[in-house]
Amino acid sequence: MKHNYLIIKPPLIIVISVLLCISCNTTFYSKKSIYNSELQSVLDSELIENIPGILVNITSTDNNISWNGASGFSDKDKKAKLLPNQTFRIASVTKTFVAATILRLWEDKKLSLDDPITKYISEEHNDILKNGGYNPDKIYIRHLLTHSSGLSEHTNSDKYKIEFMRTRHVWTRTEQINDLVTYTKPIGAINEQFSYSDTGYILLGEIIEKITGKSMGDAILEQLQLKKLGIKDTYMEDFKVDSTGRRIHQYIENVDTYYFHPSFDYYGGGGLLSTTSDLSCFYQSLFHHKIFHNRATLDTMLAPIKYKTGQQAMDYRMGIWKIEVDGMTAYTHSGFWGTQVVYIPEINTAISVNYNQRWTKKGIAPIIPKILLKIKKKNYKKL
Repeated sequence: MKHNYLIIKPPLIIVISVLLCISCNTTFYSKKSIYNSELQSVLDSELIENIPGILVNITSTDNNISWNGASGFSDKDKKAKLLPNQTFRIASVTKTFVAATILRLWEDKKLSLDDPITKYISEEHNDILKNGGYNPDKIYIRHLLTHSSGLSEHTNSDKYKIEFMRTRHVWTRTEQINDLVTYTKPIGAINEQFSYSDTGYILLGEIIEKITGKSMGDAILEQLQLKKLGIKDTYMEDFKVDSTGRRIHQYIENVDTYYFHPSFDYYGGGGLLSTTSDLSCFYQSLFHHKIFHNRATLDTMLAPIKYKTGQQAMDYRMGIWKIEVDGMTAYTHSGFWGTQVVYIPEINTAISVNYNQRWTKKGIAPIIPKILLKIKKKNYKKL
């Protein structure tokens, strides 16, 4: 059940020639299996009874590493081996892609971050929000991006939990917005506190569709030019059940959610499928200024937010939050199903992981600090 690749940077002249026509997902294979086994051992150690499989990608330019690893099963009942290039539901990691798409439209002057959302959302959704005690005329796009709109969370309802477990209930964006006002109350004043809201991001998804005239998934691919960057396995999940077997089985409390309808976490708050190598590539591209036209746009995305209520539990920016890992500043997003991607500027390293049943310890995915320790210990720069 061990599948892995270790990529070591070749001589500079070869790199320059090859990089002219390849993406950050291109691989060079190392014959030094000792390094594969070092990293693989970390991966294997994460497998326990309630975590049947785990995927990892490490892309560390400064340390000459680009490594894909897998351990365990993609389907624990059938004992199907997990492969490094399999796709999975990334859930809320989708929000980084949504935020980046909004910022690309902002660069192209298709919107202003201080536009009220009423300029773009449907009259029906506008009325639902007003009837629920919100003032959408005062909620700006930037408030949705930073979770400072005062919107509650439509998933915080008994109805959602019941329908969630019914597996094939087909949700619409309108139903989710309606449930927001039916089952929850506004959090507070706009721009005065952070309150994480999937509903806010499904409204951003609607805004993207309104401006581009395309589905959110197609708009993300086009606006961010993911294919040109070599990010070829990231796309919105189809509502039809995947019969290819490439998407892994993901579990919650040991329940296989493979056949849960994707619409329960869709429309902007989630919805994308991806691979660990694609996620690392996307974060590397973001921080290497390949996503936006202007370098200053990344500064806007990462600008800190100050609220009257003081320091927030999550230092959330626009579709991404700032944390500290092993004493280093890092930027990250995680997803409900056990996904996390983290980028550490100090060592120019992206690490993406997916546990096919979410880790139980509070905080960052447990394997990430272990990988960082291994990188430091082995000093891959000498390879």
